[in-house]
Amino acid sequence: MRKFFLLILSLLIAVLIFFGLLFFLNKRSGKGALQVTSIPPSRVYLKDKLIGTTPFCACDLEHMLPSGDYVIKLVPVGGNFRPFEEKININESTLTAVDRTFIDNGGSDGSVISLTPIEDKKDVQILVVSLPDKANVFLDGNPVGITPLFLKQISESDHDLRITRNGYKDKIIKVKTAPGFKLNSLIFLGVKSDLSSSAASVSATPTPTATDTIVVILDTPTGFLRVREDSSLASTEIAQVKPGSSYNLIEEKENWFKIRLAGGKMGWISSQYASRR
Repeated sequence: MRKFFLLILSLLIAVLIFFGLLFFLNKRSGKGALQVTSIPPSRVYLKDKLIGTTPFCACDLEHMLPSGDYVIKLVPVGGNFRPFEEKININESTLTAVDRTFIDNGGSDGSVISLTPIEDKKDVQILVVSLPDKANVFLDGNPVGITPLFLKQISESDHDLRITRNGYKDKIIKVKTAPGFKLNSLIFLGVKSDLSSSAASVSATPTPTATDTIVVILDTPTGFLRVREDSSLASTEIAQVKPGSSYNLIEEKENWFKIRLAGGKMGWISSQYASRR
């Protein structure tokens, strides 16, 4: 009887150790999942290393990625599309989802969705950032504000997010919130095709007006701010500037600042992430 009891006890301890190790590995793995979709199919690069082709999902424990900051790059297979590049964050035991639709005229749209742990484990939060900003946000069909928008005390459930702005295509995404997490949604709105040509012709001949005003770059979700050739999201990216840096303001339009870069080169930045001084 004693030997039988010791055998059962040994087996019980082994089982407890096994499941304890599984729990520890799950909690301490330091890995998160990444899902990437695109139209058309695209090669996926992470830190300039090719990791696969869309649709791509590093979703099982063996293929999950170490948590941390990454730069993801999507290069469409075929067609004359500009590659998409963005900074993303992989958080432990959560999924980061990247989606991109490439369009011939450069008016591509997409989204980057991720979850970030918060201190209040009972709260459910949503952050909505759009490019361009000042877009209308609808949660489950109800208007909730203008981007950039931070929402608290949201129900734990599946939700529909709809982002709209005049001159841009509506963007609708389905998200799932969780208690103790903030859902970060970075939304790229595509320019309506019937307006993109006229917008390009207007911005192709700007009239610079020199000022003594200084523009200071603010914090951004990506850790940098894109400088574009013209005041349009469809325009070519010519440089990137860092938060905290300052530049001379040359011209100002709605939602855009034209700044002078080092060496005298000029470009346009979103006024959402810059402050006039």
